[in-house]
Amino acid sequence: MWGLLLALAAFAPAVGVGVGAPSTSVLGLAPPATTGAPISTPAPRSSPAQPPAEKNNGTSEQHVQFRIIKKKKIVMKKRKKLIRPRPLVTDRPPVTTSPAETLDLPEKQEPGCPPLGLESLRVTDNQLEASSSQSFGLGPHRGRLNIQSGLEDGDLYDGAWCAEEQDAEPWFQVDATHPTRFSGVITQGRNSIWRYDWVTSYKVQFSNDSRTWWGSRNRSSGMDAVFPANSDPETPVLNLLPEPQVARFIRLLPQTWLEGGTSCLRAEILACPVSGGQSDKAGWAGYNLHCECTLPHELNSPPDPNDLFPEAPALGSLDPLDFRHHNYKAMRKLMKQVNEQCPNITRVYSIGKSHQGLKLYVMEMSDQPGEHELGEPEVRYVAGMHGNEALGRELLLLLMQFLCREFLRGDPRVTRLLTETRIHLLPSMNPDGYETAFRRVGRLAQGPPCPFLPGARSLLGLNKPLPWQGSELVGWAEGRWNKQGIDLNHNFADLNTPLWEAEDDGLVPDTVPNHHLPLPAYYTLPNATVSILGAVAEATVGALVSVSRHSSPAPVQVAPETRAVIDWMERIPFVLSANLHGGELVVSYPFDMTRTPWAARELTPTPDDTVFRWLSTVYAGTNRVMQDPDRRPCHNQDFSLHGNVINGADWHTVPGSMNDFSYLHTNCFEVTVELSCDKFPHENELPQEWENNKDALLTYLEQVRMGIAGVVRDKDTELGIADAVIAVDGINHDVTTAWGGDYWRLLTPGDYMVTASAEGYHTVTRNCRVTFEEGPVPCNFRLTKTPKQRLRELLAAGAKVPPDLRRRLERLRGQKD
Repeated sequence: MWGLLLALAAFAPAVGVGVGAPSTSVLGLAPPATTGAPISTPAPRSSPAQPPAEKNNGTSEQHVQFRIIKKKKIVMKKRKKLIRPRPLVTDRPPVTTSPAETLDLPEKQEPGCPPLGLESLRVTDNQLEASSSQSFGLGPHRGRLNIQSGLEDGDLYDGAWCAEEQDAEPWFQVDATHPTRFSGVITQGRNSIWRYDWVTSYKVQFSNDSRTWWGSRNRSSGMDAVFPANSDPETPVLNLLPEPQVARFIRLLPQTWLEGGTSCLRAEILACPVSGGQSDKAGWAGYNLHCECTLPHELNSPPDPNDLFPEAPALGSLDPLDFRHHNYKAMRKLMKQVNEQCPNITRVYSIGKSHQGLKLYVMEMSDQPGEHELGEPEVRYVAGMHGNEALGRELLLLLMQFLCREFLRGDPRVTRLLTETRIHLLPSMNPDGYETAFRRVGRLAQGPPCPFLPGARSLLGLNKPLPWQGSELVGWAEGRWNKQGIDLNHNFADLNTPLWEAEDDGLVPDTVPNHHLPLPAYYTLPNATVSILGAVAEATVGALVSVSRHSSPAPVQVAPETRAVIDWMERIPFVLSANLHGGELVVSYPFDMTRTPWAARELTPTPDDTVFRWLSTVYAGTNRVMQDPDRRPCHNQDFSLHGNVINGADWHTVPGSMNDFSYLHTNCFEVTVELSCDKFPHENELPQEWENNKDALLTYLEQVRMGIAGVVRDKDTELGIADAVIAVDGINHDVTTAWGGDYWRLLTPGDYMVTASAEGYHTVTRNCRVTFEEGPVPCNFRLTKTPKQRLRELLAAGAKVPPDLRRRLERLRGQKD
C-alpha cells in the first residue's frame, strides 16, 4: 500500500516555492478553487535583443495536484471548503495555490542584485503603471513593498495596488528609465485591517519600449514561468528569475489570487545596472562599493549609444567609511577599531545587557573621555530601540568613524564639537531584536556578485564575507520587539499621568515638582510591569497585525534594556538627545502621550514647546530628503505640509515613551527622528542615506549650545552647588545643576528672568538674554546661605554659636512669639 502511494506521489507534478513563502501545497487530493487570469500559451523562446511579438496574456488553463511527503510518511487530510475570511486581524484566511507549471528555480535563492528602489522611493510614482486600479488610493504608486495604509479603506492612502475586479488580465509595470538587469521580484499582499487581498501566482514580462514584450521562461521546458506568490498579506516572498533579463521595463502579471478577493500586490524589483560607463558607476557607487567588476567588451560602453534614456540617479558618498550592515559581532569589532584609531578622544563602555545577554555598547567621544568636564554639556544619540529599524544603527557607526577621521584631519567643526561637548552614541538599544531581523535579511556573501562576472572583490580590500542584503524579506515588524516580545518605546515609566493629575489638583510646583519626577514605587520592583495598551494606538496597520499575533493587552515586564538606559540617564547629566527610528520621514517631539485619556491622537505640547519645535526643525531642515520638495509621502501622511515635524501625541499616542520619560525624569530634551521610509535599507543605499543625514546629525549636536549655561556656586566657598534648581519665568519646567554646580538650559532667543534656588540658600533672580549668536549665554549664580543653614552647619561641626547669630535668632523667636 505504501509503495503504491509513494509511486503515485513520485509522478505528481511539483510546484516551485519562493523564498520566504509558506508552502503552496494544499492538504488534499485536488486543488482548491482559485480566482485568476488565464495562463498564457507557451511560445518559442526569444532573446532580449529580439523579443517576440506576442500578446501580453494568452489563454489556457492547467490543473495540478499537490502532495506533502514528511519523513517518508504521506499525510492526507480531507479537503475543506474555503470560506471567505472575516475582516478581523486575528483571523488567518485560507490560502489558495497557483496552478503553475514546474518552475526551475535555484535550490537556494540568493538575490544577486540590490532593490531597484520601490520601497525607498528611488523609483518615482511616474515610473509605475498598471492595467487598471480600483481607486486612486489603490493606484500603481501604492504598489511598493512594505507600504502602510491608513486606518480607513477607500482613502488616498490605501495599502497596495489593486486592479479592478473586472480586469481579466491585470498587470503592474515598472519603468527603470534605463536598460537594467532584472534578477528577481519580491511581493506582498494588501496592507489593510479590513480586507484580505493578495496574489498567489504571477508571470513576469520585459520590454525595451513598453509595446513589445517577452516573458521569463523555464530553463527546462521553455514555457512561461509562473511564480508562486503570497499566502498572507504581510510576509514578503522572493522569486528569482530563472535567467536575469536586460530591459527597461518589467511587468508583473497576476495569474491567480485569493478566492473572493481581488488582484492586489506590493512589490520590490531586484535589479543591477548594465552600463560600463563612468556615469553609471557613479550612479551605483553604493552597490559597487563591495565589488570591482571588469565588464565584457560589449558592455564597456553604455548600451544606449543614442542617449535616449536618462542616466541612473547619482547615489553614494565620498567619505571613505564602512558602508555595511553590522551584526552584533561586527558592530563590536568596528567600535573597537574606531577606539584604537582615536584612543585620545574615544572610549567604549557598556551600560548593561539585553535579555539574551548582549552588551549595550556606547561610544563616548570627547577630548577628555571618561570624565565630566565642568561646563561641558553631555549629548547622546540612541538608535535601534526597535531592532528592525536598522538605519539609525548604521548612521551612528558611520558618525563615530567620521568624527574620528575628521578630528585626526583637523577639521575645525569636528574639533570644536569634540572639545566643547561630550558625545555618547548608543547604536543598538535592542541588540536582540536586531539579530532577529539581521538573521532574516543578512546572508554572508563574498560581496554582491557583479552584474555579469563572478569573483567580485571588495574595493576596500575586505576579502571576507559581507552581510549586504537589505530588508526586503523582513516585512514590517519582525525584530521590532526585544526577545521578551516587549516594545521598548512603551516600556518606560508613565510620569505624564501623575504630573497632569497633580496639575489638575493645583499641586504643581509647590507640592509636586514640575521636573525630575521620581520613579513610581511599583516601577522599581524587580518584577515591575507596565501596560502596553498604547502600542495599538502607535502601530501602523502592518504592525497592528503583528501586535495582535504576538502580544496581548496584559501588562509586560520592565525590560532589562529599559532599566539599563534609565540607569544611564541618571548617571550622566544629559542635556540633549535624539532617538533614531525608521519607517517614516519626520521628526516628532514631546509630549508623545495624549493628555486626554484614551485619545488616539491629540496635540499635547510641553511647556518647552518652542524649544522642541526649534530642535525638530533644525534636524528636518538640514536633512536632504526631508527638504526635497518633490518627494512623495512614505505611507499615509504627508508630513512635508507641516515642515516635516509633528507633536508626537498629535501623530499617535505613545504612553511610556523614552522621550517623555527623559523630559520629566531628567534634564534631557529628546526628540524622535524617523530617518527613512525604509526601516532596513539595502546596503547599497547606505552611502546616500549617510549623505542625507550627515549634516543634520552634526547640526543637531551643535544645538546644545543654544540657550543659557553657567555654574551655581556658594558665595562664601566658591564651590559648585549640586541639585540647585534653575527656573525660567513663564516656563513651567525647571532643570537642575550637576554635581559640580554646572547647568545648561535650552532656550530660544529672547529675554528671560531666571531664578536659581537651592536648599539652605537664598534664591537669586537675574535677567539673561539669549541671542541668535552661536554659543550658550553665560548666566552664573552665587548663592548665600540662609542663617538657618549656617547654624545647621555649625552645630554639625560641633562649634559654638557666634554671639551675633545668637542675638539674631533670639529676636526672630521673639517676633514669632
